[in-house]
Amino acid sequence: VQLQASGGGLVQAGDSLRLSCVVSGASGRTFMPYAVGWFRQTPEKEREFVAAIRWTSYMTFYADSVKERFTISRDNAKNTVYLQMNSLKPEDTAVYYCAVDSPPGGSSPRNRYEYDLWGQGTLVTVSS
Repeated sequence: VQLQASGGGLVQAGDSLRLSCVVSGASGRTFMPYAVGWFRQTPEKEREFVAAIRWTSYMTFYADSVKERFTISRDNAKNTVYLQMNSLKPEDTAVYYCAVDSPPGGSSPRNRYEYDLWGQGTLVTVSS
């Protein structure tokens, strides 16, 4: 299974970005995670939860710091999870990682230790 994250960049405060995470199964097979999450990390902080979506139920979860500004969604046909980030703030600057919680899955989508597969990260920089 491979995760390919993309969409990061340099933007100004108040702008928007959309991150993408393509979930690819081995040998091109379709892989169905239990959940996909987005986390972010800066040199000063530990990796922190941003948002997650359960694959089958589409149930979503958000960190308080991004609620009302970020939206996580998925495209079934493309096996891709998106993180739409609006009203970006300088404190959103971080490397963003997508991660997969493989089946059967856990009960704490905000817990990074529930995720067993991680993408390479994409850098988001928000200038003031």
